[in-house]
Amino acid sequence: MAKKNDIATVLAFEKKLVPSDGMMYGTNWETRSDRETIKPLRLREKSVRGTISNRLKAAVKNDPLKLNAEVEKPNLQTVDSCALDEDQDTLVLRFTLKVLSNIQQPSACNHQEFNEKYTKIAEQYIETEGFNELARRYATNLANGRFLWRNRVGVENLEVKIALVGSEQSWTFDAKSISIRHFDNNEPQIQALANEIAAALRGEKDFILLDITAFAQVGNAQDVYPSEELVLDKSSNAKGGKSKVLYSVNDTAAMHSQKIGNAIRCVDTWYPDYDPESTGPIALEPYGAVTNLGIAYRNPKAKSDFFTLFDHWVLDGDLDAVNNKHYVMGVLVRGGVFGESGKE
Repeated sequence: MAKKNDIATVLAFEKKLVPSDGMMYGTNWETRSDRETIKPLRLREKSVRGTISNRLKAAVKNDPLKLNAEVEKPNLQTVDSCALDEDQDTLVLRFTLKVLSNIQQPSACNHQEFNEKYTKIAEQYIETEGFNELARRYATNLANGRFLWRNRVGVENLEVKIALVGSEQSWTFDAKSISIRHFDNNEPQIQALANEIAAALRGEKDFILLDITAFAQVGNAQDVYPSEELVLDKSSNAKGGKSKVLYSVNDTAAMHSQKIGNAIRCVDTWYPDYDPESTGPIALEPYGAVTNLGIAYRNPKAKSDFFTLFDHWVLDGDLDAVNNKHYVMGVLVRGGVFGESGKE
């Protein structure tokens, strides 16, 4: 068992997959290659009268008079929304992704011996595994358009174009045909993209920059879904009187870079109880957290969490399962602060 003084109390890693915000535009599927037809999508403000639909107290729901009185109350809301124009049927989402190198060196570490041991195991991983498996999974999530999230549901056609900035290399994917439930594919284009990502992560290149554009044919005038803003001040004045605030950049609807990044690193199928037909791949997180389900799939009691595996790998020099190595290195690519606190 690792002792506290064996582990760095200050330990941080910069993220190596750096996406930009995703900008949202509208166009038509047949003319999607014509840039002049691609127009920025604007947020719209709606004022609506909703109905009471929340769970009621027993005293209210069991009394017809009280229930009627409650239902009669207007549920007035002002919300942001976003939709294609009536002559548009295709959402365009564009962002860039920078892949950085130098995973062998933490951005901060106050324990020289721990740092040296970590550098050794990182170099061994690069020599034996070369980031090939992780890169193939990242490439798959780019190719299948997972980063569209809700905008991927119910599309008629879905195409993802990826260009390697500074070169003539580019790839075009029929994203709808590529599963988001598993990574069992051998498509040559995905492997070619993965090779570029792996080369940067291994340090063969200082970095690469990918320009990604997704075209999702969702239907004329259909709603699309930018990121929703987290408003910490719950007062109505802070939100401009709105019950839902969507994200925009320079008046163009957008998706948060964090949300795009989360989709790209949804590659963890190595957690206990993985089932491709239920939860499927989850994002690389220290405790396997899936917040919308309220579950941490990598419980420290099962010794499957990042910290248990990372400490064991660094201090003992090896891990039994290669999948655990992929997982640990994937969390380090994600970046974060991983020092051992001196407090209990």
